[in-house]
Amino acid sequence: MARTQLYLVRHGEQDANADHVSTGDLSPLGREQADRLGQRLRAVPFAAIHHSPLLRAAQTAEVVASHLLQAPRHVCDFVVDRTPVPSDECRDQYPERWYAWLDGVPDDERDPDAVALQSAVEHFGVTGREDRIELLITHNFVIGWFVRHVLDAPVWRWIGLNQANCAITIVQWESERAPTLVSFNDTGHL
Repeated sequence: MARTQLYLVRHGEQDANADHVSTGDLSPLGREQADRLGQRLRAVPFAAIHHSPLLRAAQTAEVVASHLLQAPRHVCDFVVDRTPVPSDECRDQYPERWYAWLDGVPDDERDPDAVALQSAVEHFGVTGREDRIELLITHNFVIGWFVRHVLDAPVWRWIGLNQANCAITIVQWESERAPTLVSFNDTGHL
């Protein structure tokens, strides 16, 4: 039975002095978090490291990859920072208390009906002929969407599944079985 394990990691802490969220460097703490994460994961036989193109994720991946020399690292559009927002037709699937917040999500971060995020799940959440372990260095809502999917929770349930910076969440697919949440928001290395 083939198994796919995805290690989902939120980038390290961003420098609070950054002028914009998408351009900010990691803070000194963020670099330390990434280093500790790399040390924790150095024995895991990753096939690849996929990371968001945003600077904080790319810098996290660079630090982590220095501990995982066997795993190729690359920018991956599937794990870009996105916020799933309901279209008008699907708005009733979300609790009304979240409408005002969802309406305030900037246009460049919106993922209507989570089409892009669901594509990411479909891309990574498959099994092949052999076991595969991959590391995705991404953002809070992306991880929340994967967890929501694996738990088969309502579409809005990604809200409130908050990840600590450089925490580890592991989701798993096995052929002929439903996906599984192996661990969530593990910060033991931090």
